Amino acid sequence: MGINSNGTSLIDQGKFDNIGAITWDTTAKTSNFTGVSGNGYFVNTTSGAITVTLPSSPSAGDVVAIADYANTADTNNITIGRNGSNIQGTANDFLVNTEGASVLLIYVDGTKGWLLIDAGQASDISIPALFTTATGGTITTSGNFKIHTFTSPGTFAVSQIGNSGTNPSGGPSNVDYLVIAGGGAGASSPGVGGGGGAGGHRTTFPSPGSNAGSFPISATSFPITVGAGASSSAQGGNTGAARGSNSVFSSITSTGGGGGAGSASPGCQGVFPTMPGGSGGGGSNGAPGPAGGSGNTPPVSPPQGNPGGAGGGPSPNGAGGGGGAGAAGTSNPGSCGSGPGGAGLANSITGSSVTRAGGGGGAGFRSPGPNGSGGSGGGGAGGNPGPSPSSGGSAGGSGTANTGGGGGAGSGSGPNAGGAGGSGVVIIRYKFQ
Repeated sequence: MGINSNGTSLIDQGKFDNIGAITWDTTAKTSNFTGVSGNGYFVNTTSGAITVTLPSSPSAGDVVAIADYANTADTNNITIGRNGSNIQGTANDFLVNTEGASVLLIYVDGTKGWLLIDAGQASDISIPALFTTATGGTITTSGNFKIHTFTSPGTFAVSQIGNSGTNPSGGPSNVDYLVIAGGGAGASSPGVGGGGGAGGHRTTFPSPGSNAGSFPISATSFPITVGAGASSSAQGGNTGAARGSNSVFSSITSTGGGGGAGSASPGCQGVFPTMPGGSGGGGSNGAPGPAGGSGNTPPVSPPQGNPGGAGGGPSPNGAGGGGGAGAAGTSNPGSCGSGPGGAGLANSITGSSVTRAGGGGGAGFRSPGPNGSGGSGGGGAGGNPGPSPSSGGSAGGSGTANTGGGGGAGSGSGPNAGGAGGSGVVIIRYKFQ
């Protein structure tokens, strides 16, 4: 005899109001044994089939329970030995051969013997589908995904994570993120300085495969740091511009963009080094023209940014643009002009494609050479050059807020301030239904 394949009882005995209490032996049985009335047993058949012998000379109301401990009864069966009494009214042993089965037997009388009054299997118990639940930031949805956007410091508080690992209908316990740091400021004039580098750009989106997240989380609170853009400075070009501030989510840190390099005066005497960062600041003009600041500093994989463009040599060359997340800053093109900022990267983690983390444009030497345009993705443009390096000019444009764009450099005799870097952003996405 055996349990039906659907795990239901072989007979319908109705409701039993006075079944004896079961005391479970919590040490799993791994070899043949004889049961005792009133006891329940976990039977582990991982290593082979096992026979459970029922008590001899039972009395009405005696009960014995058996459960398949390792869900292996379908491979290595559990035999219930009748020990001289009938089971279900017949003189046959009982065979438990369904994975995850559990049975409860009660002795009734000498005719029916032991009756199976309840039976089931592990699959009858379902694990509810769970999805990640969290608070913090500005919450929006896109299809089956929830997006938390932080434009200022806050807390991503996770009260529950998904359980797709144990229930295919549940959600993943992973998230995707976009973490962008604050952009660096452009150099100020007098002088012909470089554009600010974009804030570091780090993301897991889109995830491989099902786009269900690739960064593991737990049910806890994650402080969020959103990096500020570097402040605009009206100082003369003898001081390089400031770097943006870092943005942080969990173990992920994006580094602020490097500030643009300044030069000592409109006549280009003396050159000051560029600053590295998520993306590097652009180089100023001078003799010789300095390289742009290094990007992806400190290094991470995939890279969080690119280097700034190199500045030109002495008159009539201009400065380089700040690096962007998608491309290096452009080097000085000569002919009095300056390099544009490097392009940012497009990302649709919110459900709509947005380009962020563009570099700031460098300052031109003199008209008619153009100023460096800001890189796509929030980079500020460099100031328009005047008719000569010692006259005219204008301030650099600021990076766009919450893009991590670099600031453009100020140009001319000044002092014309370099543009401020744009603040960063942290965005977290996960499946919620």
